[in-house]
Amino acid sequence: MYGDHGPRLAPADQTRLGRTACLPHRRPPRSLVSTTSPPRLDPLPLRPPAISRERRRISLSLRHSTAAHERARRGIQRTVVALVGDALALLTVGALAATTRVLLPADLGSVANQAVTQLPLLLCLALLTIAVTGAYGSQARGESGAGALLGASIIGFAPLIGWTPTDGGISPRLTALVMVAVLVTWCSLVLMRRLSSLFAARFWPGESGLAATLVIGSRMEYLSLLEQLKRGRWREHRVVGWVAVGARRGADALGGLSSLERLLEEHDVDTIVVGPGMRDDRLRRVRETCRVTGCELLYPAPTDTLSDMARPRVVWRSEHPYFALGAAALQPSALVIKRIFDAVASVLLLLIVSPLLLCLALLIRLDSPGPVLFVQHRAGFGGRRFRMLKFRTMRCGADDEKDGLAHLNSSGDPRLFKIQDDPRVTRFGGWLRRWSLDELPQLWNVLVGDMSLVGPRPFFERDLAEYEDHHFLRLGAKPGITGLWQVSGRSAIVVFEEVVQLDREYIEQWSPWLDIRILLRTIPAVLGRTGAY
Repeated sequence: MYGDHGPRLAPADQTRLGRTACLPHRRPPRSLVSTTSPPRLDPLPLRPPAISRERRRISLSLRHSTAAHERARRGIQRTVVALVGDALALLTVGALAATTRVLLPADLGSVANQAVTQLPLLLCLALLTIAVTGAYGSQARGESGAGALLGASIIGFAPLIGWTPTDGGISPRLTALVMVAVLVTWCSLVLMRRLSSLFAARFWPGESGLAATLVIGSRMEYLSLLEQLKRGRWREHRVVGWVAVGARRGADALGGLSSLERLLEEHDVDTIVVGPGMRDDRLRRVRETCRVTGCELLYPAPTDTLSDMARPRVVWRSEHPYFALGAAALQPSALVIKRIFDAVASVLLLLIVSPLLLCLALLIRLDSPGPVLFVQHRAGFGGRRFRMLKFRTMRCGADDEKDGLAHLNSSGDPRLFKIQDDPRVTRFGGWLRRWSLDELPQLWNVLVGDMSLVGPRPFFERDLAEYEDHHFLRLGAKPGITGLWQVSGRSAIVVFEEVVQLDREYIEQWSPWLDIRILLRTIPAVLGRTGAY
């Protein structure tokens, strides 16, 4: 029998061991304690919680704006380094001209004196010419854009030919002098570009200026593209690995196409380079993923498989051409141009309409109780949350009544909640909506950078959980006060897929002139109250 504290010992054993053997609160003798410790069990490895595909898509879309801005930051850094180097090269040429002008004949010396006097103007003209010829962008052929620099040197010194002191036409000696000046300037610019690339690689921006790059293709394509991207002094990419295509996968491959989204998130990939042998269907799938996540997609050029791709543009990386298949609105130059335009225009418009804003705010307070502004969280660039401002057009607590009015939704889709005769709208609020004046406070959102004057329609953050893959593409630009949806009928469009298609069309076909056309079309749409209620 077993008692409360273990097996009972025989009386002889109790006498031999002493009374302490049966007392549970005393330590038993060493002879009864096992000298071998039990085997130690290693803890089981903890597996990270599984992430659903929907949550991963939302997470990847949230890095969209960050990736675009980081790409713009790296582009600006490279441009600053190249610009400073070009300015130093031109100043060196100017100093050389000022030093050697005393050695020239009298007729040429006077021209050299005029050139030195106009040196600041010539310097600005040369830098502007370099920028116009594309030597600061990714369109420049080669790492230094030698062709663009030569064209800029010729254009910069061409006015000197007209400064001849003779009346017999253009002086041959002056033409020869200009040719020598062009040659010296071009050599100085190319040499300084090489030095600038070394400075950028070793000092600033250094490793932070390299884009984390993933190569997709066979192992042979990976090794070839890896060698191309590492070649040249002005490196822009840091290859983190490669993704195998097809059933055969190398031991050093990070994974296959099925794990592409996971790899983009784990390695914080900025750029994807695909091999030239990829099938069209796989290339389109990779392109859709890149557009959702904000990654840059590069495809070796030339090729004949991009006939149906939207606006491919040629970029040069380490002396090799690639097709950049990203949307137009994602280009660093586009982000900078659009932001400058939005900031300047929003400041001017706020100054112009500020008296109207004060009058409308006073009338809202007199019409119904409640705050003047209605603040609501919306999904912005890449799905990031921001606080959107509007003039309040409904009675207080209108959001709490939304579920009870779902049967009146004219679209039938909760993502496009529109009621033609909404009972929650106040009397003055209905007038504001008809003339689209309730959206004027969004000029502040444009000024602080949450929105743009022109862009996709801002949707609710909670709708992202219901998005399909192609719906995330509409998050590739900042939401706008106006856009293709607004000038194409607004509330008259009641199909969510049509709205998404219009937003995708705007992102893929973006240009400054498209924004201007939409802004001009917005004026008659507002005055005609097209689709406004």
